[in-house]
Amino acid sequence: MKIVAVRSAFPTHWYDQRTLTDTIVRLVGADARLAERIRSLHANTGIDGRFLVLPLERYAELGDFTAANAAWVEGALQLGEAAVGRALAAAGVTARDVDAIFFSTVTGLASPSIDARLVTRLGFRTDVKRMPLFGLGCVAGAAAVSRAVDYLRGHPRGVAVVLTVELCSLTLQPQDRSVANLISMGVFGDGAAAAVLVGAEHPLAGVAVEATRSVFYPETEHVMGWDIGAHGFRIVLSAEVPAVARERVPVDVDAFLADHGRRRADVRHWVAHPGGPKVLQGLQDGLGLRHEDLRCSWECLARAGNLSSASVLMILERTLQSRGALPGDLGVLLAMGPGFCSEYLMLRW
Repeated sequence: MKIVAVRSAFPTHWYDQRTLTDTIVRLVGADARLAERIRSLHANTGIDGRFLVLPLERYAELGDFTAANAAWVEGALQLGEAAVGRALAAAGVTARDVDAIFFSTVTGLASPSIDARLVTRLGFRTDVKRMPLFGLGCVAGAAAVSRAVDYLRGHPRGVAVVLTVELCSLTLQPQDRSVANLISMGVFGDGAAAAVLVGAEHPLAGVAVEATRSVFYPETEHVMGWDIGAHGFRIVLSAEVPAVARERVPVDVDAFLADHGRRRADVRHWVAHPGGPKVLQGLQDGLGLRHEDLRCSWECLARAGNLSSASVLMILERTLQSRGALPGDLGVLLAMGPGFCSEYLMLRW
């Protein structure tokens, strides 16, 4: 199975972090003490700015979950169409060549799902297989690629598309003054990413996916997720996440590599979902990596924040475009998310 092309798509609205923080302080109605805390938390994210699907002034007008979700459907369709269109063009295939679509999101709800609404807009065949995924959160970009790989094992000449769309800004909860929410309002952004994969017997060339692994950590359901209700999506985010990244991911990576006769030292390219600065630093320390080894992850975090499931594909896109890889190089793509769980893919250039 091969990853042939990856492309991202972003809203036209980009705001620097200070502007976003000042707006959040106003939306929250923070007094001087709380405003100082919010500014301190956001200043330590290492994020320069983020893309938003709506102009900044529109967020105060959303009112309720119905309005926010309607904006999500509209934005998700626009960005999803752009990301898939760009990925197909980069791969040199058409929508009618696609046999299966794997769509992931955790920031909005739609039935029919976004992938179904794109079938006619993009011209997919009427017999295209669809797999909408919801609830996997930050791990979903990696997990959706893994599930596409699973499909292509049984369809070695097939073509699959992975699409991730996350509009995190539309989950805004200005009444929630928990530390988790205050941090999330300074970290998460909006964007979409799509990947085109083909089976092992397909003539198109690409980065090979040699193996995948899913890991679930029992009794960790409280670590990350959403509290979903009439209020919309309220973040659940534990301070345990950086510790998991530092302590448990390296064990998983070593076991994954060892089962395929490899070691960490054999890996030339790391494609890691960034989470946030503490999570990424924990991952870097736990794996014994240099800042340069995760440069693409740090840069994508600074430019766009955490895009949930779309981030790891955005980082993969940048890694593929960096032209620093040589034929035969080994890479590992990894992400973590609600469950709590993680996903690993072994890549070969």
